[in-house]
Amino acid sequence: MRLLVLLAAALLVTVFQAQAQVYEPYDGYGEFDGYSYDDPYAPYPPPDYYEPAPRYRPPLQERREPPARSARGTIIIATREHTLIYTTSWGEQFAYPIAVGREGKQWYGTTRVVSKREHPEWRPTASMRQKNPRLPEVVKPGPANPLGTRAIYLADGLLRIHGTNDPSSIGTNASSGCFRMYREDVEELYDMVQPGTRVIVQR
Repeated sequence: MRLLVLLAAALLVTVFQAQAQVYEPYDGYGEFDGYSYDDPYAPYPPPDYYEPAPRYRPPLQERREPPARSARGTIIIATREHTLIYTTSWGEQFAYPIAVGREGKQWYGTTRVVSKREHPEWRPTASMRQKNPRLPEVVKPGPANPLGTRAIYLADGLLRIHGTNDPSSIGTNASSGCFRMYREDVEELYDMVQPGTRVIVQR
């Protein structure tokens, strides 16, 4: 009897082993390149102020041709081409796509940079608040600020070269007269230009 019990137990063990599934070691960790902000196991937390990278459109090649020598150390804004060109004092040139003022809100002439500010506050004008009473007196730095992360103030006190919280507007006539830039572009320009830099706004 004991022999029959042992034979039955051995038979059951053999059946269960035949039905058991054997899993190979998982080797799919290389399917994803790097960490994302949604990854809870990422070594770095998401930044406090994160803007998705906008679709960047590089300027046309002909816009990269250096302007006349007299324009060195100058910002030239070509309104119709929606392009800002900064030529350093040693002749290196940087060209950026921009948004310009809407019809009736465009300004042309020569001015200069008077100041710069990182993470600026935005203070809507009285006329803006009259048209839209829901606008607050001050918009603090952050994703809702239409000036973005940098502002370069021009001599008249109202016009600015600044970032934007609406990167889809770059390349259009969208502002109330100011010049909008992609975040990475305005941060690069901000680091290069200094107060006193000449700014020429062309049609």
